Amino acid sequence: MEPLIGLTAGGGGHTGYAVAIAQRLAGRARLFFFVSAGDEWSIGRVKGLGGFIEVPRLRSPDKPVPAIMTLHRLAAAYLRSLRGMPRGLSLLVSTGSSQAVAPSLAAKTLGKRLFNLECSDRIATPTRTARLLYRFADETLLAWEEQLRLYPRGVVVGPVYEKAEHKPYKGGYVLFTMGTYGYKELFDQVVKLGLEKAVVQTGKVDPEPYRKARPGWVFFDFDPDIGKWIAGADVVVTHPGVTALSAALAYGKPVVIVHNPRWALAGTREDARMLAEKLNGVFLEEMDPPGIMSAIREAESRPPPRYPDGAENIAKLILSYAQEH
Repeated sequence: MEPLIGLTAGGGGHTGYAVAIAQRLAGRARLFFFVSAGDEWSIGRVKGLGGFIEVPRLRSPDKPVPAIMTLHRLAAAYLRSLRGMPRGLSLLVSTGSSQAVAPSLAAKTLGKRLFNLECSDRIATPTRTARLLYRFADETLLAWEEQLRLYPRGVVVGPVYEKAEHKPYKGGYVLFTMGTYGYKELFDQVVKLGLEKAVVQTGKVDPEPYRKARPGWVFFDFDPDIGKWIAGADVVVTHPGVTALSAALAYGKPVVIVHNPRWALAGTREDARMLAEKLNGVFLEEMDPPGIMSAIREAESRPPPRYPDGAENIAKLILSYAQEH
């Protein structure tokens, strides 16, 4: 019988990491996901891949909560994870975010093996969740050799990114996508650019004012199939994360990486700069129209890099462990 593998899907890029690993395990393992409660986007991404339960998230980048509330949520999420842990689970893969803590603790309580994935875009500084779980995880999985400075007992597997689901082509537009929360200050500058065609995914930032300012462009807040827009982009301008990795490594697109200082939990300026270097992309230094256009033009001249497929290497480690146990 195929092994049963659990993965946390804590929203945004963390769900992207879970989906990337699940894509490589398809047909070789049964899958079960621990999804952030109320995260309909993540539920939509995983429900066709395996079973799932919803687990409360401890916090989110834009809504800090008091410590006492965090502890209350942790207790509730831990109990939910214990009760919802499927029988026969071989191991759990934490893909990060605060939502992964409770399922990881529950898995260890029940004697399950825990694989702890650090984000591929956190090269200079650790994430809180991966650093916490490093203390008792059976394996901590890393994208880059540089991350061994943060996790000396880690295993370097390569960057983790989703497979391309559309054939790449040059659609003559630049794609701007800044994830779930968006980046208003960037969008305010982007609409001033002299581009004939652009596609802008705004996240939680209202797209309507920008749609009125540039009626010839495409604006939307969310699209569950962001891959179709990546596939046709000439250049992808984005924040550090799975979208940047997938754009460069799965679709072969030139990338411009933008650091958003509003989201401290998403990493530092140095993390963003180092990821841009790894992806042979351009780190956006000047966030004004001339600076943005210069970065786009520079990115167009740079070929995408090649790296080992981290998600496939993780899948092989998982299946190897499952066969031994």
